[in-house]
Amino acid sequence: MNDKNIVIRRETPQDYRAVENLVRESFWNVYRPGCLEHYVLHRLRDDPAFVQELDFVMEKDGELIGQNMFMRAVIHADDGRDVPILTMGPICIAPEYKRQGFGKILLDYSLQQAASLGFGALCFEGNIDFYGKSGFTFASCFGIRYHDLPADADASFFLCRELQAGYLRGVTGEYAPPSGYFAADREPEAFAAFDAQFPPKEKLKLPGQLF
Repeated sequence: MNDKNIVIRRETPQDYRAVENLVRESFWNVYRPGCLEHYVLHRLRDDPAFVQELDFVMEKDGELIGQNMFMRAVIHADDGRDVPILTMGPICIAPEYKRQGFGKILLDYSLQQAASLGFGALCFEGNIDFYGKSGFTFASCFGIRYHDLPADADASFFLCRELQAGYLRGVTGEYAPPSGYFAADREPEAFAAFDAQFPPKEKLKLPGQLF
């Protein structure tokens, strides 16, 4: 995509460190003191579930301002099938460009590309207030449950969107994030060494953090 000085293109190896730094800046102190997402991104690129064709960066006037990536996932259906779907993220926009519409442009383009490659649906953890504007709804509306979440727990964070109309018709079951998303928890020493390669930043415990 190239419109109004905005370019969305595939990520290249030459982009890797700049994208990791972008992700770190975007997520720092948002969900926890510091962040893990830049390491998760780094590890996911080598994961067998990574969809290289759906690994995007966004530039504005030549400046890197956003990124999104996708992973293959499955719904373990109640009828015994494993239904292939996608999941997404990390997805981010540089802090100074947030709340200006760039995130929706990147998201909508990414979803359009995923649909064009024939993927049928996507499950994702996010805020319905933002992602609902791009066609997401609560996964519970499709009869899809989040792995190990108690039946009476709040599942409003767990979203779903069909990319092909009717793809999830007749499907109920359970979703679990691909194991690659837990790389930082499994590899604390490797994560600490990786994060030490970036400029020092203060970790803060702030209201609204999840962890």
